[in-house]
Amino acid sequence: MASFSFGSGNAAKLLRIPLYALGRIGTLVIPRGDRWVFGCGAGIGDGALALQRHAAALGHDTLWLTASDREDADAAALGVRTVRKQGLRGWWATARAGVIVVTHGFGDVNRYADAGAFVVQLWHGIPLKRIGLDSPATTQVPPVPGARYLRRLVGLLYRSAARRIRVLPAASHRSRGRLESAFGLPGDRVLVTGEPRVDVLSARSADERRAAASALLREKLGEVSDTARLVLYAPTWRDGAPDPAVPTAEEWMRIVQVLEAHDAVLLVRSHPLGAGAYAPPVPSRRVRMLGADVLADVTPALPAVDVLVTDYSSLAYDVGLLAMPVVYLAPDAEDYGRTRGFYGRFEEVAGPGAAASWSEAATDLEGLLADEAAFAARAERSATLSAEMHAFRDGRNTRRVYEAIRARAIRAPKGAAA
Repeated sequence: MASFSFGSGNAAKLLRIPLYALGRIGTLVIPRGDRWVFGCGAGIGDGALALQRHAAALGHDTLWLTASDREDADAAALGVRTVRKQGLRGWWATARAGVIVVTHGFGDVNRYADAGAFVVQLWHGIPLKRIGLDSPATTQVPPVPGARYLRRLVGLLYRSAARRIRVLPAASHRSRGRLESAFGLPGDRVLVTGEPRVDVLSARSADERRAAASALLREKLGEVSDTARLVLYAPTWRDGAPDPAVPTAEEWMRIVQVLEAHDAVLLVRSHPLGAGAYAPPVPSRRVRMLGADVLADVTPALPAVDVLVTDYSSLAYDVGLLAMPVVYLAPDAEDYGRTRGFYGRFEEVAGPGAAASWSEAATDLEGLLADEAAFAARAERSATLSAEMHAFRDGRNTRRVYEAIRARAIRAPKGAAA
């Protein structure tokens, strides 16, 4: 079952309006300091971790706001200081912060204490599906009397919150336009700096990136064959609905057959906010689970992957930085386009041959694994798509974002250099 939906989340926000009001009163009288606080809806990672490391290395006082024992442990392993975001300590840490850095929303930190801070929204991917104000899903509420008026209220609250964002990095000018529209922000807030979260896909040599990614997967999954090719399945979130592409028993047989024939391993990564019955009916060493409970941030592991299978995930843009072939599996493309919507047309990204079932996807995958020319052609197409969406690939996106924050009157520690 899915674990979250916009409807339930928005209903909870409306019920918490008095708490937002109380928090706002508190932030009006409590002075903010120089500390930077960080939060990420997916755990310790993503662009927030890249920026935290950069800021801490330059002498800034940084603090990560966590939501679970798992996040506390992950942060401790990296030497990152933490405070739980809920409760009085989390509220105080957020209320006193000069800079707040988030990747998903204000709930990444203490949501009642962000007013008046310098907010940096890193987001968590180049949008292909419509997000924010561009998507009707964002203002969903439960089907109750007066739902139409509640949706309008949610929309007003969303716009009001988005106006607090001072810096929102974009990967390119094409992505910038989408983010400006989705968040209702002027162009001077959405900056083409590149995204800190993908620096790990550009920094160092290709061999060094792959070695580090392979070591990370061995740490999380145990022994993984050095010769087997790795295929990552990463569907996007369905706004609270289950993934319609969960394989049937017959499809699992076909998938495992392809994997066995071509010495490949399928890594299944369901979306952190969703869930599905992805395990094959007969356990196979060729299918491994790589959910968010195993690896919070999948981006550092991507250089070890050979082929991506996805639908509408921003990973389709990111893996092009590695010239990785993509198999598109989207059985609900028509319905998803009608209800959620895309920026442009899905076919412009996936091409005309997106698979409508795992049977079709397995055949497509087999063609790539069996034919070097087909693999190379798909890799080139992926790299071309990425080049259209990522303006930078020099591993310096984090530095550019930091410099943009400093340029907007945020003090650097004495003696620090960018």
